[in-house]
Amino acid sequence: MKKSAKIYVAGHRGMVGSAIVRGLEASGYTTVLTRTHAELDLTNQVDVRSFFAAEKPDFVFMAAAKVGGIYANNTYRADFLYQNLMIEANIVDAAYRAGVERMLFLGSSCIYPRDCPQPISEDYLLTGPLEQTNEPYAVAKIAGIKLCENYNRQHGTRYYSAMPTNLYGPNDNYDQANSHVLPALIRKAHEAKISGAKEMVVWGTGTPLREFLYVDDLAEASIFLMENDIREPMLNIGMGEDLSVADLARKVVKIVGFEGELVFDRSKPDGTPRKLLNVGRINRLGWFAKTKLDDGIARAYSDFVSRHG
Repeated sequence: MKKSAKIYVAGHRGMVGSAIVRGLEASGYTTVLTRTHAELDLTNQVDVRSFFAAEKPDFVFMAAAKVGGIYANNTYRADFLYQNLMIEANIVDAAYRAGVERMLFLGSSCIYPRDCPQPISEDYLLTGPLEQTNEPYAVAKIAGIKLCENYNRQHGTRYYSAMPTNLYGPNDNYDQANSHVLPALIRKAHEAKISGAKEMVVWGTGTPLREFLYVDDLAEASIFLMENDIREPMLNIGMGEDLSVADLARKVVKIVGFEGELVFDRSKPDGTPRKLLNVGRINRLGWFAKTKLDDGIARAYSDFVSRHG
């Protein structure tokens, strides 16, 4: 990408989109296009086509999505499916019509079968049933991957997909009901510390294994893929190592400074037993995650305190 290229980041106010904008600006890119939801409703086909026709961006990072944790995914199932399908379909088709040179679609590791072998290779897509608690979101993300893949096959576009593992970092969603596990733990630990609570409740058994990637590392990987025009149709992006939710909770409370007892609420769902991505493909291309989990949690906690403390 030329530093003067016109680059549209869809979803720039979210955790992923804002990290990509930071990364692009730090790398010297001078023309980064953004629109708020009030300025451009990405579920509205007419508005999206009009925006692309008028602005004609050279490159697109598609980070816009309706996202949430287990509770949100399992409760607002129709919303997660409909809104994400509309966003993806509108952007991919409008990009094609406007002659966008390259696009990177940001998916999710939840696209893979619930019980597939670990670590998870890109080849395991569509080889088994999905985790039921987030099936609608996963189906929508799979549709986004297939949109890019088939626009490439039919129209000769260069639209690619990246599948990040669980993300965390600045600008995360810390809502107790709708957030992912790591930000939810940060908030719980902080509130337990401030209130002087003697215990902190963690959803589930604590046994599921999860992998976490600092969001600025994902932004770096995304820019790396676009700058080098790497034509792998889909690539996993992650750390390549995981830990149990119980061990994660212990890390969080230590970093936050909560000294009470952890209590696991076994009546709450665990979700997928394990999700560890095989990141061999992107590693062989020359990209590796940099931020260690303890350092990333400390930075995320500082961000939480600055915005919610």
